Amino acid sequence: MSFFSKVFGGKKEPTAPSTAEAIQKLRETEDMLIKKQEFLESKIDNEILIAKKNASKNKRAAIQALKRKKRYEKQLQQIDGTLSTIEMQREALESANTNTAVLTTMKGAADAMKAAHQHMDVDQVHDMMDDIAEQQDVAREISDAISNPVAFGQDADEDELEKELEELQQEQLDKELLGIDTTTDELPAVPTSVPVAPSKTRTSNYYYNIINFLYIIKMF
Repeated sequence: MSFFSKVFGGKKEPTAPSTAEAIQKLRETEDMLIKKQEFLESKIDNEILIAKKNASKNKRAAIQALKRKKRYEKQLQQIDGTLSTIEMQREALESANTNTAVLTTMKGAADAMKAAHQHMDVDQVHDMMDDIAEQQDVAREISDAISNPVAFGQDADEDELEKELEELQQEQLDKELLGIDTTTDELPAVPTSVPVAPSKTRTSNYYYNIINFLYIIKMF
């Protein structure tokens, strides 16, 4: 644009459409050309029928029909080439639009990450992790202390306990040897008569005297 056009307000250059708008226009053009193709194909089929119908009766009409068919085929071929060009252009725009969207998303993610890390310091993060580990150790020690049973006084000496147990066992054994029933507090009944030892051998009299002695002790 010249200097005078800028000063006196010359014709403004048209603003370029967006990628999405350009893709939409290309799709609309493709649809229009496809419909044009279908129309030409039907015209070609019709001209072939006319040529066949007049092949033997009206040669001139048949030739004219074939000429029109050739023109339609040429137009159809041009449309095929145009559609190929439009399709490649549309695919390129769609790819560019996708890349733009991806790059925009990635840039937004990078900006968000930068903003999230803006108020963070690596040393502060390490210090925070050390504090967390220290607090976990304290919590573990507290849990161990709570789970341990509380000791009320010192435990008794095991030697003393074993000695006391031996005394109880000896006392129980003595009572069993003397025939004293340790399961009841009642005194044994006094016998009405003393059993007479039978006159047998000396050995029998010896055991008989021992039995009588234990029986008398049991009475008292």
